[in-house]
Amino acid sequence: QVKVVESGGGLVQAGGSLRLSCTVSGRTFRTNAMGWFRQVPGKEREFVAGISWNGADTDYADSVKGRFTISRDNAKNTVLLQMNRLKPEDTAVYYCTTARAGRIATIQDHYQYWGQGTQVTVSS
Repeated sequence: QVKVVESGGGLVQAGGSLRLSCTVSGRTFRTNAMGWFRQVPGKEREFVAGISWNGADTDYADSVKGRFTISRDNAKNTVLLQMNRLKPEDTAVYYCTTARAGRIATIQDHYQYWGQGTQVTVSS
């Protein structure tokens, strides 16, 4: 059974940093892209960042480019999201997910397994 678990969320002041971690168990995903999405109440879940199966390619939402960095460690089945210069509008539940293929995707339907999410709250 595949399990996706996020950690690292919390409360931080604007301008601060957080690092989210995602660990996948149950099978290896070293040939699959991975991604982070986020969602606020009443809104659609949106793409934040993605990384290809080997880490060679990354993609980011325009709203987080230059502030967030996604990385992965295939030996540990782990994906990280380093979030710097956080803004109140980054407040959301952040979800880690495994893609169905090795290339990055920005659409939810291209992802298969999802974690329960971790809350990130940025105060002004």
